[in-house]
Amino acid sequence: MFQGNSRGYEFADILCVLCNLYVLRADLVMLLAVDVGNTNIVLGVFEGATLVQSWRLQTVRERTSDELGLLVDGLFAHNHIDRGQIGGVILGSVVPPLTGTVRQIGEGYFGVEAMVIEPDLETGMPILYRNPAEVGADRIVNAVAAYEKFGKAHGAPLPMIVVDFGTATTLDAVSAKGEYLGGAICPGVQISADALFQRAARLPRIDVRKPPTVIGQTTVGAMESGLFYGYVGMVEGLVRRMTEELGGQIICVATGGLADVIAPESTFIQHVDPDLTLDGLRIVWERNLEKRA
Repeated sequence: MFQGNSRGYEFADILCVLCNLYVLRADLVMLLAVDVGNTNIVLGVFEGATLVQSWRLQTVRERTSDELGLLVDGLFAHNHIDRGQIGGVILGSVVPPLTGTVRQIGEGYFGVEAMVIEPDLETGMPILYRNPAEVGADRIVNAVAAYEKFGKAHGAPLPMIVVDFGTATTLDAVSAKGEYLGGAICPGVQISADALFQRAARLPRIDVRKPPTVIGQTTVGAMESGLFYGYVGMVEGLVRRMTEELGGQIICVATGGLADVIAPESTFIQHVDPDLTLDGLRIVWERNLEKRA
């Protein structure tokens, strides 16, 4: 026992206080979360659990750390955010050539070592894939965030399906106990649109949008209908079959660029969260900060 003035403190009590102070750092420092996707790099600055700013950059695999670092530095300056306030960087990447680049930015521009979503990183969610190393970082953090934000909020947790409308469209299943089970990967709707243009000589390049009618009366209208409603049907069909395998009752959450467009046409999608991936990165960072304490 330590003696201080007339009061005594148990060593365990002092250690507990120090640990709690360390954990509270998650609320005191700002976090930079970086989601490196095949089409876009999304950056988000968190103050505690609040996303205070986010940006979307085009993914260019050939960019150097200096080029990307200057872009990030300019974004921080433009939004009057002092990069000296950043006390942590977490990275989820599905583009291996850029993983090292963003690591270097964390060290060179923010003075911190980036935490990277990798198979050996503790996410708080058991991965029941046959080979966990095959699961993309975005799919893992999406599942973590969906279960934390929507699964636990339900009185009795239900299985979940997370749909991410990205370059590829992914559907990921999470058990009621919070285990990542697996899912499905499909070509993204824009990939399908580009394929039609590239492989069919007389078909034009079009934007993906909801047409006024299912029965198109022009070539563009017919393409819009096939892409949009065909995609809605594909997603609904997969969600329906996955729901049956999960026991018949699920919570479905959507994220990604086209989530706001597709979700209103689906009877299965209950929640749309455009910041799901960034929130998942933040949650994993906080869990590892607590573990290290």
